[in-house]
Amino acid sequence: MDVTHILDGLNERQRQAVTAPRGNLLVVAGAGSGKTRVLVHRIAWLVEVEHAPPSSVLAVTFTNKAAGEMRARAKVLLGGSAPGMWVGTFHGIAHRLLRMHWDEADLPRNFQILDADDQLRRVKRVLRERQLDERKWPPRQAVWQINQWKEKGQRARDVKPRADDFLLVTHAAVYAHYEAACRREGLVDFAELLLRSHELWQEQPDLLAHYQRRFRNLLVDEFQDTNRVQYQWLRALAGNAGADAAAVWAVGDDDQAIYGWRGATVANIRRFQEDFQDVGVVRLERNYRSTGMILRAANALITRNTERLGKNLWTTAGDGSPIRLYAGCNEGEEARFIAARVFAWIVTGDARTDMAEFYRVNAHSRKFTKEQLRRASQVAVFYRVNAQSRAIEQAFLSNKIPNTKTPMPIPYRIYGGLRFYDRAEVKNALAYMRLVATRHADIAFERVVNTPPRGIGAKTVEVIRATARERGVSMWQACKENLAEGVFKGGAVKTVGAFLRLVDDIAAATVDLGLDELAAHCVDASGLRALHASEGGERGLDKEANLDELINSCAEFGRQIVVAENTGEDAGPATELEEFLGHAALEGGEHQSAGPAVQMMTLHSAKGLEFPLVFIAGMEDGLFPGRHADDPGKLEEERRLAYVGLTRAMRELYLTYAEARRLYGYGDSTGTWPSRFLNELPVECMEEVRLGGSLTRPMAARRANGDRAAAGNEGSGLRVGQRVAHPYFGEGVILQADGAGERTRVNVRFERAGSKWLMLTLANLMPLD
Repeated sequence: MDVTHILDGLNERQRQAVTAPRGNLLVVAGAGSGKTRVLVHRIAWLVEVEHAPPSSVLAVTFTNKAAGEMRARAKVLLGGSAPGMWVGTFHGIAHRLLRMHWDEADLPRNFQILDADDQLRRVKRVLRERQLDERKWPPRQAVWQINQWKEKGQRARDVKPRADDFLLVTHAAVYAHYEAACRREGLVDFAELLLRSHELWQEQPDLLAHYQRRFRNLLVDEFQDTNRVQYQWLRALAGNAGADAAAVWAVGDDDQAIYGWRGATVANIRRFQEDFQDVGVVRLERNYRSTGMILRAANALITRNTERLGKNLWTTAGDGSPIRLYAGCNEGEEARFIAARVFAWIVTGDARTDMAEFYRVNAHSRKFTKEQLRRASQVAVFYRVNAQSRAIEQAFLSNKIPNTKTPMPIPYRIYGGLRFYDRAEVKNALAYMRLVATRHADIAFERVVNTPPRGIGAKTVEVIRATARERGVSMWQACKENLAEGVFKGGAVKTVGAFLRLVDDIAAATVDLGLDELAAHCVDASGLRALHASEGGERGLDKEANLDELINSCAEFGRQIVVAENTGEDAGPATELEEFLGHAALEGGEHQSAGPAVQMMTLHSAKGLEFPLVFIAGMEDGLFPGRHADDPGKLEEERRLAYVGLTRAMRELYLTYAEARRLYGYGDSTGTWPSRFLNELPVECMEEVRLGGSLTRPMAARRANGDRAAAGNEGSGLRVGQRVAHPYFGEGVILQADGAGERTRVNVRFERAGSKWLMLTLANLMPLD
């Protein structure tokens, strides 16, 4: 058998992972080591060499983009078809199972998925029904707590907080109320998809046995990002040890586990070797992305973490340029430095170019060329928190050609903007489509009952909501009963009745239409298109264009359904409309505006991406690592986040920090200190630069190791352990001190604001004892 097309282009370790004997295998895949390629080629090897039926393969990952790429590449390797193979996200696979087995899962056939926005709306209703003030009980906090419990596999009945824990007792009651409402209304949020599908395995052993016999080959991408429920779901599907168990091929990198805050458990990647039999390990350490300098720095940084599986990234691409470090006196100067270097890269292809000299000797257009704009898309600016973007955006917008007044704003885009399916006009159209599918969808009903405006006011909606709550029926049914009983008064009788007839008429008119035709009819008949056409201007045109794109997406989805049917792939019993509505709720890709631009994003958003030129801003203790990183586990996750940031850079990497920063609306700049992570990078990999780009002494901003008494600054009158008062943060205690003279900074744990590092000369601390 000729397997050239499977093995060509793979290095020795990659081939070892692809051709490993069928069994449990952990592939420890470093950043930029080609893990997706290896996973796809493993699927091809199983099917073509091991003669595994495509229908025995289930591959799961974490993003729709990754799942789509995996599916497409696998089909190409397999000659364009892989009937019966399941490839998707954990949420997508769970949704597919629940659609096919809604009855066994104790769900209504046409259950609806709550996206994050809809879940928040439903929790707000619960808070109102329980007469809880949203100012005291923030809905987002309640949503987070509910999802945390679900991701741990806990139902409301399983949550038993201490009686004196007022916060958790209240959230547990909200969870129970929310859970009951979702069951009554047939609602399933994202966390519920996973929990319910895991319960399906527990409560339906015959069904589990069926899928255990079917899926003999399980492949899991980004294994370090699995949470407790996902791991248990996978372990149940894999089956018991022995010949009857499925082979699990897991790929992940414990050094890139950065989502602990949303339930991911890096320990799962270590538990895999303990819970599964005879687990082989292959390490992918050759990096195809970054230069040697960047990789040596990243390796040195991450070795500070304990309990790693261990690996050392290397490359044959050469050392490349050193990592450049810049210190601005404040966040504004830091932002201007970044803008200057980005501008130089865009115009000349070299971030170190002296632009004043360049424009002195070169006649140049005052507009970016296509090639220059292409170079803009090669640049990324990362930051720890979104609030940092303001100063950088301002510097980009106010950028001018050196020594002139000519403005040349730098094109940029905030990565991870609003998803297409989350745009208000799109969600409104989807709500009408949802009501066509089922009149009893309360979330959809509330969203469009007065959109476009039809004179149904908030008081009328509250009457409908109260009736639904008291009688345990949907808001649609409550409307019908209120109309029949004469509850509505005045114009409400006419307007509510007209809305019910409108939805019924749309449903009747679209019975025999295709999905895209149904969507188009909903958009037009509901009045949404006319509403946005009347807005005029670019905003109205943009919303109309989004509605047209929704119709296009329905047409494309319909074609995918036809392809799936023709290739014999599994399909659930849901209608095409219900399938599409589920797809829209699960769709994870962000909508990005057209045109090349510099990408700006948080470090958490950067995972999986790569750029020739990368800036990481705000390399300061208290910001990165964050002020809550006193716990060793949290500090290690922050270090992994820094490692992810470093390894996104392909050719050039700049690390910047500000010596004083005004953040989160503080009136005065707060003194900062360079991030301790800078201290962990090899000196030989670093160069310090000034605003003009000239080199100075390397790593001049290194801080001294160990704590020093704050009283080392003559005349300060302060010492470690002393109570002090700050004009903004209030009272606190000095825990640590670093530096000397004007560079002294102190770590103060404030009663209200928590732990903060402050420059002693700027902090205006007053001793209290």
